[in-house]
Amino acid sequence: MQRSFFERAPDLVARDVLGKLLVRRASGTLLVGRIVEVEAYFGQDDPAAHAAAGRTARNAVLFGPAGHAYVYFVYGMYSCLNISCEPEGHAGSLLVRALEPLAGLPQMAHARGLASTAVPRLLTSGPGRLCQAFGLTRASHNGIDLLDDDSDLQLRDDGYVVPSLVATPRIGISKATERPLRYLIDGNPCVSGPKRLALKSNS
Repeated sequence: MQRSFFERAPDLVARDVLGKLLVRRASGTLLVGRIVEVEAYFGQDDPAAHAAAGRTARNAVLFGPAGHAYVYFVYGMYSCLNISCEPEGHAGSLLVRALEPLAGLPQMAHARGLASTAVPRLLTSGPGRLCQAFGLTRASHNGIDLLDDDSDLQLRDDGYVVPSLVATPRIGISKATERPLRYLIDGNPCVSGPKRLALKSNS
């Protein structure tokens, strides 16, 4: 994928990143998941964004370059993966909320402490679950260039065409909850959280 793809407003990138692949090479195993749900955040103009108060050591990755991983830890137990976007110096981002697992499912299940036969939705439905399944941590993956062919964590485009997408308000936050900035692939079983609160659909 090209850097310019991510050097745009977060809501535009969010719509277009649905259906793309998150790929990780881990201990000789290839883990692959299709992005089926994201939330867009607008940096210093967005009260719910980590960059709302300006640049800090913690959120510096959000200020560019675009296409890098911003990983943070919440509730003392979960990691969350974000993708930096907008031109360098502007702190837009996407929270990756859910993946449809495509390859490496037994390894993902093991990482999640589940049986190898666990249904796919239990593996990567939710930001904490997908980071656990892929073994993503702030210490190991914050700041990684997701567009670098040598990276062990990458974003890829396999040409998949999203049949229909839906936008709803963001979930799990207490500020700026009214804007429809959560985007998901309509009807995908691996989407997290509420699926029936759609405000608008786009083909």
